[in-house]
Amino acid sequence: MQADRPIEAAPSAAAGLRAFPSPLLLLGGAVLVCAGLLTQPLILPLGAMYWDLVLYIDAANRIADGQVPLLDFLTPVGPLGYWLFAWLGELFPRAQPLLLAQWSLFVITAPAMALILWEADKRSRATAFGLLLPYLVFQILPINVEQYSFFPGTDGFGIYNRQISIVLYVLVCALVVLRDRRALMAVLVWCLLALLLIKITGFLAGGLVVAFALLAGRFDMRLSLTAAAIAGVVLLALEIGGGLVSAYVGSILALLEINSGGILERFFRAGSLHLDIVAAGGALIVVLAWLERRELAADVGHLVRERSPTALRSLLDRDIAWLAVTMAAGLFLETQNTGGQAFIFIWPVLLGIVKSWAGSGRRGAFAVLALVAATAIPPLETVLQRAGRAVLAQTGYIALPHTHLGPLGQVSQHPEVVGRAEKMQRIYADSIETFRSMAAQEILPGQTLYSELDFQLGWLMAIDAGIAAILAHEAKTGIRFETIMSLNFVNPFPALMGRTGVRHITIGADPFRAVPEPDGEALAAVAAADLVLLPQCPVTVANQRLHKVYAPALGGRREIALGACWKGFIKD
Repeated sequence: MQADRPIEAAPSAAAGLRAFPSPLLLLGGAVLVCAGLLTQPLILPLGAMYWDLVLYIDAANRIADGQVPLLDFLTPVGPLGYWLFAWLGELFPRAQPLLLAQWSLFVITAPAMALILWEADKRSRATAFGLLLPYLVFQILPINVEQYSFFPGTDGFGIYNRQISIVLYVLVCALVVLRDRRALMAVLVWCLLALLLIKITGFLAGGLVVAFALLAGRFDMRLSLTAAAIAGVVLLALEIGGGLVSAYVGSILALLEINSGGILERFFRAGSLHLDIVAAGGALIVVLAWLERRELAADVGHLVRERSPTALRSLLDRDIAWLAVTMAAGLFLETQNTGGQAFIFIWPVLLGIVKSWAGSGRRGAFAVLALVAATAIPPLETVLQRAGRAVLAQTGYIALPHTHLGPLGQVSQHPEVVGRAEKMQRIYADSIETFRSMAAQEILPGQTLYSELDFQLGWLMAIDAGIAAILAHEAKTGIRFETIMSLNFVNPFPALMGRTGVRHITIGADPFRAVPEPDGEALAAVAAADLVLLPQCPVTVANQRLHKVYAPALGGRREIALGACWKGFIKD
Protein backbone atom coordinates (compact mmCIF):
# COMPACT_ATOMS: atom_id res chain seq x y z
CA MET A 1 0.00 0.00 0.00
CA GLN A 2 1.68 3.20 -1.17
CA ALA A 3 0.40 5.26 1.75
CA ASP A 4 3.18 7.81 1.69
CA ARG A 5 2.94 8.52 -2.02
CA PRO A 6 1.39 11.96 -2.60
CA ILE A 7 -1.60 12.34 -4.85
CA GLU A 8 -0.38 13.22 -8.30
CA ALA A 9 -1.58 16.60 -9.50
CA ALA A 10 -0.74 19.09 -12.19
CA PRO A 11 1.69 21.80 -11.07
CA SER A 12 -0.99 24.50 -11.30
CA ALA A 13 -3.39 22.41 -9.20
CA ALA A 14 -0.70 21.73 -6.60
CA ALA A 15 0.11 25.44 -6.43
CA GLY A 16 -3.58 26.19 -6.04
CA LEU A 17 -3.85 23.80 -3.12
CA ARG A 18 -0.83 25.42 -1.45
CA ALA A 19 -2.65 28.74 -1.71
CA PHE A 20 -5.34 27.35 0.60
CA PRO A 21 -4.91 27.78 4.36
CA SER A 22 -3.05 25.03 6.14
CA PRO A 23 -5.19 22.00 7.04
CA LEU A 24 -4.13 22.57 10.64
CA LEU A 25 -5.61 26.06 10.53
CA LEU A 26 -8.85 24.69 9.11
CA LEU A 27 -8.99 22.07 11.85
CA GLY A 28 -8.34 24.66 14.55
CA GLY A 29 -10.91 27.01 13.04
CA ALA A 30 -13.53 24.27 12.97
CA VAL A 31 -12.94 23.48 16.64
CA LEU A 32 -13.23 27.16 17.60
CA VAL A 33 -16.43 27.62 15.59
CA CYS A 34 -18.00 24.59 17.25
CA ALA A 35 -16.94 25.87 20.67
CA GLY A 36 -18.57 29.21 19.89
CA LEU A 37 -21.80 27.53 18.81
CA LEU A 38 -21.89 25.58 22.07
CA THR A 39 -22.25 28.87 23.92
CA GLN A 40 -25.58 29.47 22.17
CA PRO A 41 -28.97 27.83 22.95
CA LEU A 42 -29.37 26.40 19.45
CA ILE A 43 -32.50 24.52 18.43
CA LEU A 44 -32.09 21.32 16.40
CA PRO A 45 -34.72 19.44 14.41
CA LEU A 46 -35.68 16.39 16.48
CA GLY A 47 -34.98 12.97 15.03
CA ALA A 48 -35.81 9.36 15.79
CA MET A 49 -35.00 7.96 19.25
CA TYR A 50 -33.92 11.36 20.57
CA TRP A 51 -34.32 10.04 24.12
CA ASP A 52 -31.02 8.14 23.82
CA LEU A 53 -29.39 11.51 24.45
CA VAL A 54 -30.72 11.43 28.03
CA LEU A 55 -28.13 8.76 28.89
CA TYR A 56 -25.49 11.49 28.68
CA ILE A 57 -27.57 14.00 30.60
CA ASP A 58 -28.35 11.47 33.35
CA ALA A 59 -24.71 10.34 33.54
CA ALA A 60 -23.43 13.93 33.70
CA ASN A 61 -25.79 14.72 36.57
CA ARG A 62 -24.62 11.63 38.45
CA ILE A 63 -20.95 12.49 37.82
CA ALA A 64 -21.63 15.98 39.20
CA ASP A 65 -23.05 14.27 42.31
CA GLY A 66 -19.79 12.38 42.73
CA GLN A 67 -20.91 9.11 41.18
CA VAL A 68 -18.47 7.17 39.01
CA PRO A 69 -19.66 5.35 35.87
CA LEU A 70 -19.57 1.55 36.23
CA LEU A 71 -18.84 1.81 39.96
CA ASP A 72 -21.88 3.76 41.15
CA PHE A 73 -24.20 3.18 38.19
CA LEU A 74 -24.26 0.74 35.30
CA THR A 75 -23.77 1.93 31.73
CA PRO A 76 -24.34 0.18 28.39
CA VAL A 77 -20.85 1.22 27.23
CA GLY A 78 -17.61 2.64 28.63
CA PRO A 79 -17.32 5.83 30.69
CA LEU A 80 -15.28 8.15 28.47
CA GLY A 81 -18.15 9.61 26.44
CA TYR A 82 -20.04 10.44 29.62
CA TRP A 83 -16.99 12.03 31.23
CA LEU A 84 -16.40 14.24 28.19
CA PHE A 85 -20.05 15.31 28.15
CA ALA A 86 -20.01 16.09 31.86
CA TRP A 87 -16.77 18.06 31.77
CA LEU A 88 -17.71 20.16 28.74
CA GLY A 89 -21.25 20.58 30.05
CA GLU A 90 -19.81 22.64 32.88
CA LEU A 91 -18.11 24.91 30.35
CA PHE A 92 -21.13 25.17 28.01
CA PRO A 93 -24.31 25.00 30.16
CA ARG A 94 -26.50 26.49 27.41
CA ALA A 95 -25.37 24.10 24.70
CA GLN A 96 -27.83 21.94 22.80
CA PRO A 97 -26.95 18.58 24.42
CA LEU A 98 -26.81 16.64 21.14
CA LEU A 99 -24.19 19.01 19.78
CA LEU A 100 -22.33 18.83 23.08
CA ALA A 101 -22.27 15.02 22.94
CA GLN A 102 -21.15 15.05 19.30
CA TRP A 103 -18.52 17.75 19.55
CA SER A 104 -17.08 16.69 22.90
CA LEU A 105 -15.16 14.03 20.94
CA PHE A 106 -13.00 16.80 19.44
CA VAL A 107 -11.10 16.58 22.74
CA ILE A 108 -9.96 13.10 21.69
CA THR A 109 -9.77 13.26 17.91
CA ALA A 110 -8.51 16.80 17.18
CA PRO A 111 -5.05 16.48 18.85
CA ALA A 112 -4.40 13.14 17.11
CA MET A 113 -5.68 14.47 13.80
CA ALA A 114 -3.40 17.50 14.13
CA LEU A 115 -0.34 15.22 14.35
CA ILE A 116 -1.51 13.27 11.30
CA LEU A 117 -2.22 16.39 9.24
CA TRP A 118 1.11 17.96 10.18
CA GLU A 119 3.01 15.01 8.72
CA ALA A 120 0.66 14.45 5.76
CA ASP A 121 0.81 18.10 4.74
CA LYS A 122 4.60 18.02 4.53
CA ARG A 123 4.33 15.42 1.74
CA SER A 124 1.07 16.39 0.03
CA ARG A 125 -1.50 19.04 0.86
CA ALA A 126 -4.02 17.21 -1.30
CA THR A 127 -3.61 14.11 0.87
CA ALA A 128 -3.98 16.19 4.03
CA PHE A 129 -7.21 17.75 2.81
CA GLY A 130 -8.38 14.36 1.57
CA LEU A 131 -8.13 13.07 5.12
CA LEU A 132 -9.35 16.21 6.89
CA LEU A 133 -12.55 17.05 5.02
CA PRO A 134 -14.37 13.73 5.56
CA TYR A 135 -13.23 13.76 9.18
CA LEU A 136 -14.80 17.18 9.73
CA VAL A 137 -18.07 16.13 8.09
CA PHE A 138 -18.46 13.06 10.29
CA GLN A 139 -17.15 14.71 13.45
CA ILE A 140 -19.33 17.82 13.18
CA LEU A 141 -22.67 16.48 11.92
CA PRO A 142 -24.80 14.49 14.42
CA ILE A 143 -26.23 12.40 11.61
CA ASN A 144 -26.25 8.63 11.09
CA VAL A 145 -26.15 6.82 7.78
CA GLU A 146 -29.41 5.07 8.75
CA GLN A 147 -32.71 6.95 8.57
CA TYR A 148 -35.75 5.96 10.60
CA SER A 149 -38.24 8.75 9.96
CA PHE A 150 -39.85 10.57 7.05
CA PHE A 151 -39.42 14.11 8.39
CA PRO A 152 -35.75 15.24 8.43
CA GLY A 153 -33.99 15.63 11.76
CA THR A 154 -30.77 15.08 13.67
CA ASP A 155 -29.98 11.78 15.38
CA GLY A 156 -29.92 11.58 19.15
CA PHE A 157 -29.29 7.84 18.97
CA GLY A 158 -26.14 5.95 18.04
CA ILE A 159 -23.95 8.63 19.59
CA TYR A 160 -21.31 6.31 21.00
CA ASN A 161 -21.38 4.32 17.76
CA ARG A 162 -20.55 7.49 15.86
CA GLN A 163 -17.81 8.23 18.36
CA ILE A 164 -16.00 4.93 17.92
CA SER A 165 -16.27 5.18 14.13
CA ILE A 166 -14.66 8.63 14.18
CA VAL A 167 -11.86 7.48 16.51
CA LEU A 168 -11.29 4.48 14.23
CA TYR A 169 -11.08 6.89 11.28
CA VAL A 170 -8.29 8.78 13.07
CA LEU A 171 -6.56 5.52 14.00
CA VAL A 172 -6.53 4.26 10.40
CA CYS A 173 -5.31 7.67 9.20
CA ALA A 174 -2.39 7.35 11.61
CA LEU A 175 -1.49 3.86 10.41
CA VAL A 176 -1.63 4.99 6.79
CA VAL A 177 0.21 8.32 7.13
CA LEU A 178 2.48 8.50 10.17
CA ARG A 179 6.08 7.44 9.82
CA ASP A 180 7.48 9.26 12.84
CA ARG A 181 7.84 6.56 15.51
CA ARG A 182 6.96 8.72 18.50
CA ALA A 183 3.95 10.32 16.84
CA LEU A 184 2.61 6.94 15.73
CA MET A 185 3.02 5.43 19.19
CA ALA A 186 1.28 8.41 20.80
CA VAL A 187 -1.70 8.21 18.43
CA LEU A 188 -1.98 4.42 18.77
CA VAL A 189 -2.07 4.56 22.57
CA TRP A 190 -4.39 7.57 22.58
CA CYS A 191 -6.90 6.12 20.12
CA LEU A 192 -6.92 2.55 21.45
CA LEU A 193 -7.46 3.74 25.02
CA ALA A 194 -10.25 6.02 23.81
CA LEU A 195 -11.89 3.16 21.92
CA LEU A 196 -11.63 0.87 24.94
CA LEU A 197 -13.17 3.47 27.24
CA ILE A 198 -15.95 4.46 24.82
CA LYS A 199 -17.15 1.04 23.64
CA ILE A 200 -15.40 -2.32 23.74
CA THR A 201 -16.45 -3.30 20.21
CA GLY A 202 -14.64 -0.24 18.85
CA PHE A 203 -11.51 -1.38 20.66
CA LEU A 204 -11.81 -4.89 19.20
CA ALA A 205 -12.26 -3.51 15.67
CA GLY A 206 -9.32 -1.17 16.16
CA GLY A 207 -7.24 -3.99 17.62
CA LEU A 208 -7.85 -6.05 14.50
CA VAL A 209 -6.58 -3.25 12.25
CA VAL A 210 -3.58 -2.52 14.50
CA ALA A 211 -2.64 -6.22 14.66
CA PHE A 212 -2.71 -6.35 10.87
CA ALA A 213 -0.59 -3.19 10.67
CA LEU A 214 1.99 -4.87 12.89
CA LEU A 215 2.09 -7.94 10.63
CA ALA A 216 2.28 -5.67 7.58
CA GLY A 217 5.33 -3.92 9.01
CA ARG A 218 3.85 -0.49 9.61
CA PHE A 219 5.53 -0.55 13.02
CA ASP A 220 7.70 -3.05 14.86
CA MET A 221 7.24 -5.21 17.92
CA ARG A 222 9.27 -2.83 20.07
CA LEU A 223 6.87 0.01 19.39
CA SER A 224 3.85 -2.20 20.01
CA LEU A 225 5.24 -3.42 23.34
CA THR A 226 6.05 0.14 24.40
CA ALA A 227 2.53 1.28 23.47
CA ALA A 228 1.01 -1.67 25.33
CA ALA A 229 3.09 -0.84 28.41
CA ILE A 230 1.97 2.80 28.39
CA ALA A 231 -1.67 1.79 27.98
CA GLY A 232 -1.27 -0.79 30.74
CA VAL A 233 0.01 1.87 33.13
CA VAL A 234 -3.02 4.06 32.40
CA LEU A 235 -5.43 1.17 32.93
CA LEU A 236 -3.61 0.12 36.10
CA ALA A 237 -3.99 3.65 37.45
CA LEU A 238 -7.72 3.56 36.72
CA GLU A 239 -8.00 0.20 38.45
CA ILE A 240 -6.03 1.25 41.51
CA GLY A 241 -8.04 4.46 41.71
CA GLY A 242 -11.27 2.56 42.42
CA GLY A 243 -11.55 -0.66 40.49
CA LEU A 244 -12.93 0.92 37.32
CA VAL A 245 -11.33 -1.55 34.89
CA SER A 246 -12.54 -4.67 36.70
CA ALA A 247 -16.01 -3.13 37.00
CA TYR A 248 -15.96 -2.43 33.24
CA VAL A 249 -14.97 -6.02 32.49
CA GLY A 250 -17.74 -7.26 34.78
CA SER A 251 -20.33 -5.10 33.03
CA ILE A 252 -19.17 -6.36 29.61
CA LEU A 253 -19.49 -9.98 30.74
CA ALA A 254 -22.94 -9.31 32.18
CA LEU A 255 -24.14 -7.73 28.94
CA LEU A 256 -22.63 -10.57 26.90
CA GLU A 257 -24.60 -13.04 28.97
CA ILE A 258 -27.84 -11.15 28.29
CA ASN A 259 -27.10 -10.67 24.57
CA SER A 260 -25.33 -13.92 23.71
CA GLY A 261 -26.10 -15.84 20.54
CA GLY A 262 -27.00 -15.01 16.95
CA ILE A 263 -23.64 -13.61 15.79
CA LEU A 264 -23.97 -15.06 12.27
CA GLU A 265 -27.43 -13.53 11.94
CA ARG A 266 -25.97 -10.19 13.02
CA PHE A 267 -23.34 -10.35 10.27
CA PHE A 268 -26.04 -10.97 7.68
CA ARG A 269 -28.14 -8.14 9.09
CA ALA A 270 -25.22 -5.69 9.12
CA GLY A 271 -24.26 -6.69 5.59
CA SER A 272 -27.79 -6.27 4.27
CA LEU A 273 -28.30 -2.95 6.06
CA HIS A 274 -25.17 -1.54 4.42
CA LEU A 275 -25.30 -3.58 1.24
CA ASP A 276 -24.28 -0.65 -0.97
CA ILE A 277 -20.93 -0.24 0.82
CA VAL A 278 -20.32 -3.95 1.42
CA ALA A 279 -21.12 -4.92 -2.19
CA ALA A 280 -19.01 -2.15 -3.72
CA GLY A 281 -16.12 -2.77 -1.33
CA GLY A 282 -16.30 -6.51 -1.95
CA ALA A 283 -16.31 -5.97 -5.70
CA LEU A 284 -13.31 -3.65 -5.36
CA ILE A 285 -11.39 -6.37 -3.50
CA VAL A 286 -12.20 -8.88 -6.24
CA VAL A 287 -11.15 -6.48 -9.01
CA LEU A 288 -7.89 -5.60 -7.26
CA ALA A 289 -7.16 -9.29 -6.72
CA TRP A 290 -7.63 -9.97 -10.44
CA LEU A 291 -5.65 -6.97 -11.64
CA GLU A 292 -2.77 -7.71 -9.25
CA ARG A 293 -2.94 -11.49 -9.49
CA ARG A 294 0.61 -11.85 -10.83
CA GLU A 295 2.10 -9.66 -8.09
CA LEU A 296 0.07 -11.48 -5.46
CA ALA A 297 1.14 -14.86 -6.78
CA ALA A 298 4.76 -13.74 -6.80
CA ASP A 299 4.51 -12.51 -3.20
CA VAL A 300 2.84 -15.74 -2.08
CA GLY A 301 5.56 -17.76 -3.77
CA HIS A 302 8.23 -15.59 -2.16
CA LEU A 303 6.66 -16.12 1.24
CA VAL A 304 6.50 -19.89 0.75
CA ARG A 305 10.16 -20.00 -0.24
CA GLU A 306 11.59 -17.50 2.22
CA ARG A 307 9.19 -17.77 5.17
CA SER A 308 10.54 -14.48 6.46
CA PRO A 309 8.95 -11.41 8.06
CA THR A 310 10.07 -9.37 5.07
CA ALA A 311 8.22 -11.65 2.65
CA LEU A 312 5.11 -11.56 4.86
CA ARG A 313 5.18 -7.77 4.97
CA SER A 314 5.55 -7.60 1.19
CA LEU A 315 2.42 -9.73 0.80
CA LEU A 316 0.29 -7.94 3.39
CA ASP A 317 1.23 -4.28 3.00
CA ARG A 318 -0.77 -3.66 -0.14
CA ASP A 319 -4.10 -2.00 -0.97
CA ILE A 320 -6.18 -5.16 -1.28
CA ALA A 321 -5.14 -6.51 2.12
CA TRP A 322 -5.71 -3.21 3.92
CA LEU A 323 -9.12 -2.87 2.33
CA ALA A 324 -10.12 -6.42 3.23
CA VAL A 325 -9.08 -5.96 6.87
CA THR A 326 -10.76 -2.58 7.36
CA MET A 327 -13.92 -3.82 5.64
CA ALA A 328 -13.95 -6.87 7.93
CA ALA A 329 -13.44 -4.63 10.98
CA GLY A 330 -16.26 -2.37 9.80
CA LEU A 331 -18.63 -5.27 9.26
CA PHE A 332 -17.84 -6.69 12.71
CA LEU A 333 -18.44 -3.28 14.25
CA GLU A 334 -21.85 -2.98 12.63
CA THR A 335 -22.97 -6.34 14.04
CA GLN A 336 -22.95 -4.63 17.45
CA ASN A 337 -24.37 -1.25 16.43
CA THR A 338 -27.82 0.22 15.96
CA GLY A 339 -27.25 3.47 14.14
CA GLY A 340 -23.97 5.23 13.50
CA GLN A 341 -21.58 6.18 10.72
CA ALA A 342 -20.83 2.79 9.23
CA PHE A 343 -17.55 2.03 7.44
CA ILE A 344 -16.27 5.61 7.45
CA PHE A 345 -12.82 4.51 8.62
CA ILE A 346 -12.08 2.71 5.35
CA TRP A 347 -11.79 6.17 3.72
CA PRO A 348 -8.01 6.58 4.35
CA VAL A 349 -7.42 3.18 2.72
CA LEU A 350 -9.55 4.15 -0.27
CA LEU A 351 -7.57 7.37 -0.55
CA GLY A 352 -4.41 5.29 -0.74
CA ILE A 353 -5.95 3.25 -3.56
CA VAL A 354 -6.79 6.45 -5.42
CA LYS A 355 -3.18 7.62 -5.04
CA SER A 356 -1.94 4.32 -6.45
CA TRP A 357 -4.27 4.17 -9.44
CA ALA A 358 -5.29 7.71 -10.45
CA GLY A 359 -3.33 8.82 -13.49
CA SER A 360 -1.34 5.60 -13.52
CA GLY A 361 -2.49 4.49 -16.96
CA ARG A 362 -2.70 0.94 -15.64
CA ARG A 363 -5.20 -1.48 -17.10
CA GLY A 364 -8.37 -1.52 -15.06
CA ALA A 365 -7.75 1.86 -13.41
CA PHE A 366 -11.18 3.16 -14.40
CA ALA A 367 -12.93 0.18 -12.83
CA VAL A 368 -10.90 0.53 -9.64
CA LEU A 369 -11.63 4.24 -9.29
CA ALA A 370 -15.32 3.74 -10.06
CA LEU A 371 -15.57 1.10 -7.32
CA VAL A 372 -13.65 3.33 -4.91
CA ALA A 373 -16.26 6.03 -5.53
CA ALA A 374 -19.12 3.54 -5.07
CA THR A 375 -17.61 2.44 -1.74
CA ALA A 376 -16.65 5.85 -0.38
CA ILE A 377 -19.57 8.02 -1.45
CA PRO A 378 -22.62 6.39 0.27
CA PRO A 379 -21.84 7.29 3.91
CA LEU A 380 -20.55 10.77 3.05
CA GLU A 381 -23.41 11.52 0.66
CA THR A 382 -26.01 10.21 3.11
CA VAL A 383 -24.74 12.26 6.04
CA LEU A 384 -24.43 15.44 3.97
CA GLN A 385 -27.79 14.93 2.27
CA ARG A 386 -29.60 14.24 5.54
CA ALA A 387 -27.95 17.23 7.20
CA GLY A 388 -28.91 19.48 4.30
CA ARG A 389 -32.51 18.28 4.41
CA ALA A 390 -32.65 18.91 8.16
CA VAL A 391 -31.34 22.47 7.79
CA LEU A 392 -33.77 23.31 4.98
CA ALA A 393 -36.75 21.61 6.63
CA GLN A 394 -36.20 23.42 9.92
CA THR A 395 -37.28 26.68 8.28
CA GLY A 396 -40.83 25.27 8.37
CA TYR A 397 -40.58 23.65 11.80
CA ILE A 398 -41.82 24.97 15.14
CA ALA A 399 -40.01 24.78 18.47
CA LEU A 400 -41.28 22.36 21.09
CA PRO A 401 -43.26 24.27 23.73
CA HIS A 402 -42.00 23.42 27.22
CA THR A 403 -41.30 24.86 30.65
CA HIS A 404 -39.03 22.48 32.53
CA LEU A 405 -36.89 20.69 29.93
CA GLY A 406 -33.98 23.11 29.73
CA PRO A 407 -31.50 22.44 26.91
CA LEU A 408 -33.02 18.97 26.36
CA GLY A 409 -36.11 20.73 24.99
CA GLN A 410 -34.17 22.81 22.45
CA VAL A 411 -35.71 20.92 19.53
CA SER A 412 -38.18 21.57 16.74
CA GLN A 413 -40.30 19.55 14.33
CA HIS A 414 -42.98 19.88 11.69
CA PRO A 415 -46.20 21.45 13.06
CA GLU A 416 -48.12 18.35 11.98
CA VAL A 417 -45.85 16.11 14.06
CA VAL A 418 -46.03 18.39 17.10
CA GLY A 419 -49.82 18.52 16.85
CA ARG A 420 -50.04 14.74 16.55
CA ALA A 421 -47.81 14.31 19.61
CA GLU A 422 -50.14 16.51 21.68
CA LYS A 423 -53.21 14.55 20.56
CA MET A 424 -51.55 11.19 21.18
CA GLN A 425 -50.73 12.19 24.76
CA ARG A 426 -54.45 12.71 25.40
CA ILE A 427 -55.30 9.40 23.71
CA TYR A 428 -52.72 7.53 25.77
CA ALA A 429 -54.06 9.05 29.00
CA ASP A 430 -57.71 8.30 28.12
CA SER A 431 -57.05 4.73 26.94
CA ILE A 432 -54.64 3.30 29.51
CA GLU A 433 -56.42 -0.05 29.68
CA THR A 434 -56.11 -0.50 25.92
CA PHE A 435 -52.35 -0.02 26.01
CA ARG A 436 -52.04 -2.12 29.15
CA SER A 437 -53.67 -4.95 27.20
CA MET A 438 -51.10 -4.50 24.43
CA ALA A 439 -48.28 -4.65 26.98
CA ALA A 440 -49.77 -7.85 28.41
CA GLN A 441 -49.48 -9.36 24.92
CA GLU A 442 -45.85 -8.13 24.80
CA ILE A 443 -46.40 -5.88 21.79
CA LEU A 444 -45.95 -2.16 21.27
CA PRO A 445 -48.70 0.19 20.06
CA GLY A 446 -46.64 0.43 16.86
CA GLN A 447 -43.86 -1.80 15.60
CA THR A 448 -41.52 1.19 15.30
CA LEU A 449 -42.94 3.21 18.20
CA TYR A 450 -39.65 4.47 19.64
CA SER A 451 -38.38 5.77 16.30
CA GLU A 452 -41.59 7.68 15.56
CA LEU A 453 -41.13 11.42 15.94
CA ASP A 454 -44.52 12.02 17.53
CA PHE A 455 -43.66 9.49 20.25
CA GLN A 456 -40.35 11.21 21.00
CA LEU A 457 -42.01 14.63 21.11
CA GLY A 458 -44.86 13.27 23.20
CA TRP A 459 -42.37 11.70 25.60
CA LEU A 460 -40.70 15.10 26.05
CA MET A 461 -44.13 16.65 26.65
CA ALA A 462 -44.87 13.96 29.24
CA ILE A 463 -41.58 14.65 31.02
CA ASP A 464 -42.38 18.37 31.10
CA ALA A 465 -45.86 17.71 32.50
CA GLY A 466 -44.48 15.15 34.96
CA ILE A 467 -42.00 17.65 36.40
CA ALA A 468 -44.79 20.21 36.78
CA ALA A 469 -46.92 17.61 38.61
CA ILE A 470 -44.06 16.64 40.94
CA LEU A 471 -43.35 20.28 41.79
CA ALA A 472 -47.05 20.89 42.45
CA HIS A 473 -47.23 17.85 44.74
CA GLU A 474 -44.14 18.99 46.63
CA ALA A 475 -45.55 22.49 47.04
CA LYS A 476 -48.85 21.05 48.30
CA THR A 477 -47.37 18.55 50.76
CA GLY A 478 -44.12 20.24 51.75
CA ILE A 479 -42.23 17.04 50.85
CA ARG A 480 -39.16 17.16 48.62
CA PHE A 481 -38.27 14.10 46.56
CA GLU A 482 -34.48 14.16 46.58
CA THR A 483 -33.81 10.83 44.84
CA ILE A 484 -36.00 10.03 41.83
CA MET A 485 -36.11 6.87 39.73
CA SER A 486 -38.10 6.32 36.54
CA LEU A 487 -39.17 2.85 35.39
CA ASN A 488 -38.45 3.87 31.83
CA PHE A 489 -35.63 3.52 29.32
CA VAL A 490 -34.04 6.77 30.52
CA ASN A 491 -34.53 9.03 33.52
CA PRO A 492 -34.15 12.77 32.90
CA PHE A 493 -35.98 13.87 36.09
CA PRO A 494 -32.99 14.19 38.49
CA ALA A 495 -30.91 16.17 35.98
CA LEU A 496 -33.75 18.49 34.97
CA MET A 497 -34.91 19.06 38.56
CA GLY A 498 -31.53 19.31 40.26
CA ARG A 499 -32.04 16.08 42.17
CA THR A 500 -30.14 12.80 42.58
CA GLY A 501 -30.37 9.58 40.60
CA VAL A 502 -30.63 6.21 42.32
CA ARG A 503 -27.26 4.48 42.54
CA HIS A 504 -26.32 0.96 41.38
CA ILE A 505 -28.91 0.74 38.59
CA THR A 506 -28.58 0.87 34.81
CA ILE A 507 -28.93 4.00 32.73
CA GLY A 508 -30.31 3.16 29.32
CA ALA A 509 -32.58 0.60 30.99
CA ASP A 510 -33.63 -1.71 28.17
CA PRO A 511 -34.91 -4.66 30.23
CA PHE A 512 -34.43 -7.07 27.33
CA ARG A 513 -30.81 -6.18 26.52
CA ALA A 514 -29.13 -4.05 29.18
CA VAL A 515 -30.59 -4.66 32.65
CA PRO A 516 -29.00 -7.52 34.59
CA GLU A 517 -30.79 -9.08 37.53
CA PRO A 518 -30.44 -6.49 40.33
CA ASP A 519 -28.33 -7.52 43.29
CA GLY A 520 -28.96 -6.68 46.91
CA GLU A 521 -27.10 -3.37 46.67
CA ALA A 522 -29.23 -2.22 43.73
CA LEU A 523 -32.49 -3.31 45.36
CA ALA A 524 -31.52 -1.50 48.56
CA ALA A 525 -30.81 1.69 46.61
CA VAL A 526 -34.18 1.47 44.84
CA ALA A 527 -35.95 0.81 48.13
CA ALA A 528 -34.36 3.99 49.54
CA ALA A 529 -35.51 6.19 46.62
CA ASP A 530 -37.89 8.98 47.58
CA LEU A 531 -39.94 8.70 44.38
CA VAL A 532 -40.26 5.95 41.80
CA LEU A 533 -42.13 6.87 38.62
CA LEU A 534 -43.98 4.61 36.19
CA PRO A 535 -44.97 6.18 32.84
CA GLN A 536 -48.50 5.72 31.55
CA CYS A 537 -48.42 7.54 28.21
CA PRO A 538 -48.30 4.94 26.90
CA VAL A 539 -48.07 1.80 29.00
CA THR A 540 -45.43 -0.39 27.32
CA VAL A 541 -44.12 -3.91 27.79
CA ALA A 542 -40.61 -2.59 28.56
CA ASN A 543 -41.81 -0.34 31.36
CA GLN A 544 -43.97 -3.11 32.77
CA ARG A 545 -40.97 -5.44 32.69
CA LEU A 546 -38.85 -2.88 34.56
CA HIS A 547 -41.60 -2.58 37.16
CA LYS A 548 -41.48 -6.35 37.60
CA VAL A 549 -37.66 -6.41 37.84
CA TYR A 550 -37.60 -3.86 40.65
CA ALA A 551 -40.87 -4.92 42.32
CA PRO A 552 -39.05 -6.59 45.27
CA ALA A 553 -37.74 -3.16 46.28
CA LEU A 554 -41.06 -1.34 45.89
CA GLY A 555 -43.12 -3.08 48.53
CA GLY A 556 -45.01 -0.99 51.07
CA ARG A 557 -45.10 2.14 48.95
CA ARG A 558 -48.16 4.26 48.37
CA GLU A 559 -49.25 4.95 44.80
CA ILE A 560 -50.11 8.51 43.77
CA ALA A 561 -51.12 10.09 40.47
CA LEU A 562 -48.76 12.75 39.15
CA GLY A 563 -50.75 14.18 36.30
CA ALA A 564 -52.36 12.04 33.66
CA CYS A 565 -49.19 10.28 32.49
CA TRP A 566 -47.28 9.25 35.59
CA LYS A 567 -47.79 6.99 38.56
CA GLY A 568 -45.64 7.74 41.57
CA PHE A 569 -44.65 5.28 44.27
CA ILE A 570 -43.71 7.01 47.50
CA LYS A 571 -42.77 5.90 50.98
CA ASP A 572 -45.33 6.48 53.73
